[in-house]
Formats: sequence, C-alpha cells, structure tokens
Amino acid sequence: MNVGDELAAIEVRITRDQLVRYAGAALDFNPIHWNEAFAKEVGLPDVIAHGMLTMAVAGRVVTDWLGDPGRLVDFSARFTRPVVVPNTPEGAVVEITGKVGALQDDGIARIDLVVKSDGKTVLGKPQALIRV
Repeated sequence: MNVGDELAAIEVRITRDQLVRYAGAALDFNPIHWNEAFAKEVGLPDVIAHGMLTMAVAGRVVTDWLGDPGRLVDFSARFTRPVVVPNTPEGAVVEITGKVGALQDDGIARIDLVVKSDGKTVLGKPQALIRV
C-alpha cells in the first residue's frame, strides 16, 4: 500500500424503497425521507436520503477494498449536501472514489474519499482510518 493508491470506484443506487427500509432499521421516520409533499413544503427539492445511509454507502468503497471490514478503525464525514432521491425505479446514484492519503508509523492508513450524487459532492472531508 502506498500513498496515492486508488481504491476501485463504486456507484450505488438509493431508491425510495431503500429509504423506507432504512427508516425502519434506524427508527428514523422523519418525513423528509419518505414524504415528497412534506419534503417540498420544508424547502427541499424532493425526498432526501438519510445522512447516515449516505455515509454507510460511502464506507462500502473502503470495506470492499479491504475485504475485511474489521480493519476499519474510524470513519468520519460532514453532511454538506443531501442526496435527492427521485420517485423512479432508478432512484439516485451515489458515486464513491477513494485513495490512500497517508500512512502512519503506527500501522494506520488514512483513506480519503470523494462522494458525489448528481455531479455534486454530498459528503465533506470523508475519511477512513484503517489497519494496514
């Protein structure tokens, strides 16, 4: 592993059906995640994905690359822009890329991610720390 090594990019689709399932699993039934009329009433363009669902989807690029999710030590990001999920069978596409940003002497590496939907960055400074 070397600084600058790129992880295999992935694209993940998020559909309204998945939002309802995630809401049930997370017990987060905020109507902005399933009720289009309510989401628009509060100023959103449409229903949006849960921030933690977006973050979990982004983390897949790291765990898929590692092959061992137990090597993931820490994962952080800021929610900078919501993922808008249209009411279509295709839903929204989230594109995730990553590369090795730093190698530490203690056997930990930092993975820097870029997470986009509809061509726009949706997570700010997403980084994972992994055991090498």
